[in-house]
Amino acid sequence: MALICAACASVAAPADDMRKAVEFDDANTVQKLLARGVDPNLVDNRGDPMLVVALREKSTKAATALIKAKNIDFDKTNPAGENPLMMASLQGELDMVKLMVDGMEAEVNKKGWAPLHYAATNGHNDVVKYLVDHAAYIDAESPNGTTPLMMAARGGHIDTVKLLLDEGADMRLKNQQNMTVIDFAEQYNQKEIADGLKSRWQKLYGAVPPPAPKPKPWTPPAGQAK
Repeated sequence: MALICAACASVAAPADDMRKAVEFDDANTVQKLLARGVDPNLVDNRGDPMLVVALREKSTKAATALIKAKNIDFDKTNPAGENPLMMASLQGELDMVKLMVDGMEAEVNKKGWAPLHYAATNGHNDVVKYLVDHAAYIDAESPNGTTPLMMAARGGHIDTVKLLLDEGADMRLKNQQNMTVIDFAEQYNQKEIADGLKSRWQKLYGAVPPPAPKPKPWTPPAGQAK
């Protein structure tokens, strides 16, 4: 039993040390821990990978050290399915996004909720444009079929809506609740966006479809800014 407890302590200690270094944005300590052989893909007691934590906390110095670490896994997610690129996109950390994609060839697309959804959710146009320019699928569908365009409309980010449409987003798509982007704008009280979308729809496709039934209360993706 004593040996088992000692082994548990030896695993917990590096994770605790790394977590503290990440929270305080202490890149020097992060680098020292990595040099000692500590796994950059360690998770904390909530199951969050250290790089996801660093990006969520905007600890960019610590995040940079982890991004450049040997064997870092950019596909490793937290229990909510969020990977490092999604978290950087949600926070609008364009430099971190560029470092992962340009510098380390992190994958910009992901099945289900994707980095582009997260950038659009908070209206980070520079990140949206960068991801689209680097082959992000513009009509990526969440598990319930929601697209980045719908998330931008829901959040009231009119410039992001315009950007996505200009880049080729399809406003005719519907999610599993039969909602179009117009429905998202209307049901989340984004009148200016809804009116603009209706005008665009009429010019391109003719009559605007009838509104979808109001859905049951909807829960945003974990980690999303509220």
